[in-house]
Amino acid sequence: MRKDFLPFSKPEFSEADIQAVGDVLRSGWITTGPHAAKFEEEFGAYTGCKGAVALVSATAGMHVALTALKIGPGDEVITPAMTWVSTANLIVLAGATPVFVDVDRDTLMILADRLSSAVTEKTKLIVPVHYAGAPADLAPIRSLAAGRGIPLIEDAAHAAGTEYRGEKVGARGTSIFSFHPIKNMTTGEGGMVCSDDPAFLDRIRRLKFHGLGVDAFDRQMQGRSPQAEVIEPGYKYNLTDIAAVLGRRQLARLDEFNRRRTELAMLYREAFAAVPEVIPLRDPPYPHRHAWHLFIVRLDVDRAGMDRDTFMGELKKRNIGSGLHFRAIHLQKYFRETLGFKRGLLPNTEWNSDRILSLPLFPGMTPEDVGDVVTAVKEVLASRK
Repeated sequence: MRKDFLPFSKPEFSEADIQAVGDVLRSGWITTGPHAAKFEEEFGAYTGCKGAVALVSATAGMHVALTALKIGPGDEVITPAMTWVSTANLIVLAGATPVFVDVDRDTLMILADRLSSAVTEKTKLIVPVHYAGAPADLAPIRSLAAGRGIPLIEDAAHAAGTEYRGEKVGARGTSIFSFHPIKNMTTGEGGMVCSDDPAFLDRIRRLKFHGLGVDAFDRQMQGRSPQAEVIEPGYKYNLTDIAAVLGRRQLARLDEFNRRRTELAMLYREAFAAVPEVIPLRDPPYPHRHAWHLFIVRLDVDRAGMDRDTFMGELKKRNIGSGLHFRAIHLQKYFRETLGFKRGLLPNTEWNSDRILSLPLFPGMTPEDVGDVVTAVKEVLASRK
């Protein structure tokens, strides 16, 4: 058995990264400043988007986006239930109604035909999710949204470096990225809204910082204008320079990180090809570049002779960490008891929610680490036969 615990995710920091954060602390300017401004510029250049706004989290980005779109009571927002709960929570908190659609059973992506059947006259927004580092099929989704006159915001929390048909996610339309510590690049906590709509981005900038008529860091004045006035009520979601300098350094190595993730993922795929109890996700059939944010498998509970939670517990006993991405939102306690969602509404989502787990995957892993995970998985499966 492995001697030390292998987490399912671990951020990758160099001594130079730590030095850069220390330099910001020593500079005396630690809140939103020149590094935050440069981070926005550099991330925008990386994705190819026309503009980017940094915030304290992707959740904050979605919050201000819903506010900017005036999503409220009586409105419906379509999104999958196979994702983290933050978007659904924000929809509910805005007074709107989340409308969950099922995903493809093996890619876990939302599909345009299912979106189409969920659209009503109350639909005010569609939020597709790029899952685990692969992209959703954007072309038909964009066509549907444009044809119905419905705004589209891509949940790109898993998609830093992901490409769809030769173009980086974030290059067009509006996307929201996450820089949480488990993501492919991190700022500790943080997020980025990318968009090709300048008016929308201006509103995001106001809403993220108290509704003031200038950004938290004015690029011309090297600070905030003392004459700045509140244009509308806003929030306090600006990213600090402490976080931004780390983000800049992570961004510079993002492609390197993703290459390493890909190499490790291919080792997993080869190893599990002969393990029928372990079912990896299928790659989407359209042209794309996978960023491998997560290595997801589904446990064939009948063949394995145990449920997913027991399986994860047995891996932990062997010093192998794992994650759960995700328990279906519509089956969470609040959404069942308060909003009335029931099992049976989304069969593909529910089938995966009962079987899914994330195996360790991060750039600092070695092929030997992958071997330890595979060995542990086989040992757990053999122990039940």
